[in-house]
Amino acid sequence: MLKAFVALAALVASASAHYTFPSLVVNGQTTPAWVNVRKTNNFNTQAPVTDVTSPDFRCYDSQTQATAETITVQAGGPLGIMSDGTIYHPGVVNVYMAKAPGDVDNWAGDGAVWFKVYQITAETNGGQSITFPAEGVPGVSFTLPKNLPSGQYLVRMEAIALHVAQSYGGAQFYISCGQVNVENGGSGTPGPLVSIPGVYTGYEPGILININYPIPKNYTQPGPPVWSG
Repeated sequence: MLKAFVALAALVASASAHYTFPSLVVNGQTTPAWVNVRKTNNFNTQAPVTDVTSPDFRCYDSQTQATAETITVQAGGPLGIMSDGTIYHPGVVNVYMAKAPGDVDNWAGDGAVWFKVYQITAETNGGQSITFPAEGVPGVSFTLPKNLPSGQYLVRMEAIALHVAQSYGGAQFYISCGQVNVENGGSGTPGPLVSIPGVYTGYEPGILININYPIPKNYTQPGPPVWSG
């Protein structure tokens, strides 16, 4: 009986440590869950993606076949992405965008169309310590590049949990894709452009890593550099 209780408690704790990203923050207001963000397969379980080659690595919506309402934002203005709790695990964040050729509603984001607009990396101290500024925060907020061209985009949140990343497939990816219409844009050329999946192999030193022992002397953020416009 005691063993069963302990197992149940561990399961509950594990589930509560997971999270989704169902909302955007636009004009200082957090949008309702799954209105401007495509509902992910894990909207109930909160389970992560661990296979970086899976089609679900893009927007994690193969089961829901979700679309969302597109919300208007301003180039050069703020945009936020909120979780349903906090980013519980130690790890890092990448935010990617991809411009649809027209209406984003039914666009899948195929091909080398994704570019990084924001990241939160780890902080190291020559092997003495490693800390994760994204750990414990409820969401992220950043400024869209002023030269981002006008149009409709997918905005992909990617929180990479690294607490059990010492073996291949151990890193946990918490993902969602929002839909935005960018107004008052510029004439920039976002890049480098990457495909998702395809951007990672899973063997990158920032994905396949033991953050506990020995403490890493440095950390290399996965993915391309941030395009700031």
